[in-house]
Amino acid sequence: MSRIIKDVLILFAITLVAGLALGAVYNFTSSARSEQEEKILNEAYSTVMPGVESTKEVKVDLKKMNKHIAEEVKENEKELNYKSYNPFKAKIDSVILAKDKDGEELGYIMSVVDEEAYNSSLNMAVGIDMNGSVKGIAFLDINETPGLGMKAQEESFLKQYYGKDVEFFTYTKDSPEDDSQVDAISSATITTNAVTHGVDACLILADHLGGDSHE
Repeated sequence: MSRIIKDVLILFAITLVAGLALGAVYNFTSSARSEQEEKILNEAYSTVMPGVESTKEVKVDLKKMNKHIAEEVKENEKELNYKSYNPFKAKIDSVILAKDKDGEELGYIMSVVDEEAYNSSLNMAVGIDMNGSVKGIAFLDINETPGLGMKAQEESFLKQYYGKDVEFFTYTKDSPEDDSQVDAISSATITTNAVTHGVDACLILADHLGGDSHE
């Protein structure tokens, strides 16, 4: 009997030590992941809104706004007689107000997830200045086809959205006729469609927030 008790105690001790070790490893790696995610996010903020020094969460009913945005996109596309490759499925999941070192408002930084991408979904941070123009786009998560959809990350493609005085973007496989059209990535229309809808969602929300007080 004493041998059994001894074996049980040894097994218990081994299990306890292993459990504590696993817990320590989890806490360490969890902390490292959080730090890495925060670093990526801060880098994205600086990319999409140059000069940002501080941010403030903007309180908005995103469930209600995402529904409104989807309806507005549908109306805009109908009015333009424009048919996108995939139906609109972009959703904004966060929005913050960006300020410079003097506390002046620079614009909004939004995180938008679009499930229209070739490989299910992509996640972008989009900066919209106080004039309603796109300042920058950074991908937080993208897993498109190398050499095709992954070209969405290239500045030559993204800069088509920057600094344009437009309320709504569309894409074309031909030469763009005006600032509201972007030239689709060759053989990656699905990815182009997803990026464009994601940007449009942010433009619509920024327009809605434009007249709100943030103090």
